[in-house]
Amino acid sequence: MILDAFRLDGKVAVVTGGGRGLGLGFSLALAQAGADVVIVDRTGSPEAVEAIEALGRRAWAIQADLLAATPEQVRELVEEIARTAGRIDVLVNNAGIIRREPAIDFTSENWAEVIDLNLSKVFYLSQAVARVMAARGEGGKIINIASMLSFQGGKIVPSYTASKSGIAGLTRALASEWSGLGINVNAIAPGYFATDNTAQLRADDTRSAEILARIPAGRWGTPADLQGAAVFLASPASDYVHGSILPVDGGWLTR
Repeated sequence: MILDAFRLDGKVAVVTGGGRGLGLGFSLALAQAGADVVIVDRTGSPEAVEAIEALGRRAWAIQADLLAATPEQVRELVEEIARTAGRIDVLVNNAGIIRREPAIDFTSENWAEVIDLNLSKVFYLSQAVARVMAARGEGGKIINIASMLSFQGGKIVPSYTASKSGIAGLTRALASEWSGLGINVNAIAPGYFATDNTAQLRADDTRSAEILARIPAGRWGTPADLQGAAVFLASPASDYVHGSILPVDGGWLTR
């Protein structure tokens, strides 16, 4: 049955930043589809663990500051996850930050931190997880989180735009190399969602109205709007999908 192809029973999914916002939505969706979930974030997220366990799935919370981590520490973190959970079948590279400042005044710190977490750490995490998947010989799924700014320029977010454009390119590059290993690398590109990252925009009545006028669906996205895409890209239903950037944007790119 086709719906069985969307099941994740017996799989272990790792979600960075998986304890709140869009990340929590991903974590809960993968658990509802049958996966056990490892949440990696700075706080430990006990509430998220409880919510996943209430669905009858196993859950672990690993507290880690990815921004402060070295590449070697990222590798050690992935090895710890594989030992703790027994395997890694899915990685969702959700953790990210944004800094808003006009490009002409943009600080080197705001540039470096965003590029490091949003792009460099995604590569190091993907590399380490791919090694675990390749060693096991059963393949797996890596899902990156891109953005509308993977396609467009944006304003006053130069490092975020650069990082998310880089995510699109990295997704295609890794898919090209790893598809033969049975590892699917794809990305979801959310549009404008009601998250902490957009709180400043939503608080600005004028800017919020401009954004909503551009979205054919007429509303900000919610975590639930991304859950189907995440389950699809994490499941056997997407086994022949490699290097795609899937917009979930309420029609933003059609305008």
